[in-house]
Amino acid sequence: MRTSLWTLLAAACALALAQPVRAQTFQTAAPHAILMDADSGSVLFEKAADEPFAPASMAKLMTTDIVFEALKSGRLSMDTEFTVTEDAWRRGGAGGGGSSMFAQVNSRIKMSDLIRGLIVQSGNDAAITIAENMAGSEGSFANMMNQRASEIGLTRSTFRNATGYSAPDQKVTARDMAKLALHLIETYPDLYKIFAEREFTWNKIKQQNRNPLLTLDIGADGLKTGYLEESGYALTASAVQNGQRLILVLSGLKTARDRASESRKLMEWGFRAFEPRQIFASGETVAEASVFGGEKGSVPVVAKRPVRLLLPRGSGDRVTAKVVYQGPLPAPVEEGQPIGRLRVMRGDAVALDQPVYAGEAVGPGTLSQRAMDAALEVGTDLVRRAFDKASGKGKADKTAEKTANPS
Repeated sequence: MRTSLWTLLAAACALALAQPVRAQTFQTAAPHAILMDADSGSVLFEKAADEPFAPASMAKLMTTDIVFEALKSGRLSMDTEFTVTEDAWRRGGAGGGGSSMFAQVNSRIKMSDLIRGLIVQSGNDAAITIAENMAGSEGSFANMMNQRASEIGLTRSTFRNATGYSAPDQKVTARDMAKLALHLIETYPDLYKIFAEREFTWNKIKQQNRNPLLTLDIGADGLKTGYLEESGYALTASAVQNGQRLILVLSGLKTARDRASESRKLMEWGFRAFEPRQIFASGETVAEASVFGGEKGSVPVVAKRPVRLLLPRGSGDRVTAKVVYQGPLPAPVEEGQPIGRLRVMRGDAVALDQPVYAGEAVGPGTLSQRAMDAALEVGTDLVRRAFDKASGKGKADKTAEKTANPS
């Protein structure tokens, strides 16, 4: 017998409510922040996580993804050499006023060194060299960045250059940067290790990794700092303790010291203040989605990875959940076909948002089944239109939601 999603969520809430001490709350001076558990996708803390801000050098994370993808696909190798253009030397070198790997104009640098110049030293000359050699111009490379951002689900971010230099419409959100960090960690586990390197020497100049968390004993192993006068001090970071990985993004702090302090406090609070609860095993049915014109009227909906939720220790937060999909689904439905998303709310915050899929195939129904389904759908649509007309609304979205409100 299947256990319902709502029963399991209620049980998880009951476990949390049984704790005698209420969970800590957290306040941060950062105008933008998000803290996420990498394994479950649970959001532990957020503040203005969907409001745009200038990424500064954190834009180099998207530049890094373009390079990592080319290395993974074989289009580039660590021995590939790029020429340092005069533009990269002038705008991105030490004379440009920003961080630099001190690459010499017209020199040729292996990708293995350029990557470290980009990641460890945050070299603007490294970023421009990569952009101009891969795409012909930094503008064309920015188009590649935006296309890639769309592919990996960064829905509210726009890139205009490879460096993070100030540009009027170059904006990201904390949530998108957390998604990008998770993508880099999961997609390129071997290359990701470069983010943890403490120092790199090029042109006889040794520079320390700019990530302030790497020198602290909190398990930090990446990713990237940023600073612009207009947006303040920022950081996208990740750390692992006892097998649990957290991802942190914050932006808008006034000093580098504030950035380091707030980042450490948020990370330590995240590791200390939450406990995991597994709601579903991988492949377990979480709901049933309606099917139109099929041999069956519904299809089981499953998650491809375990559904785990991190709950504050001793929290009394109300947990709600819903499976959201556009339906009914037209037959045929293939096993593994994307269906929609499972969204879990803790209070007013999105605690978990992950995709769900069809657990089995549903073939087309008989002619009489399809005719009946069509008649029912037409009737439903007529009622919906009449309701919308009476209420003055536009055509309703056929988004199906199932919501739990455990007490």
